[in-house]
Amino acid sequence: MPIIRVEMWAGRTREQKAELAKAITDAVVNIARTSPESTIVIFDDVQRENWAENGKLSSES
Repeated sequence: MPIIRVEMWAGRTREQKAELAKAITDAVVNIARTSPESTIVIFDDVQRENWAENGKLSSES
């Protein structure tokens, strides 16, 4: 059972997440030869103030 975690900045709509979940599931089914029913996609929405790149908080960019 593949579990795919997607961490990204908060702000995507429910529709965007649904489309992304479908695309990820389809890719995993085709490449890893698993089934859609056994593929789990978890979205972790991260606030920009909780994400840093190059030593700076993303909320400061």
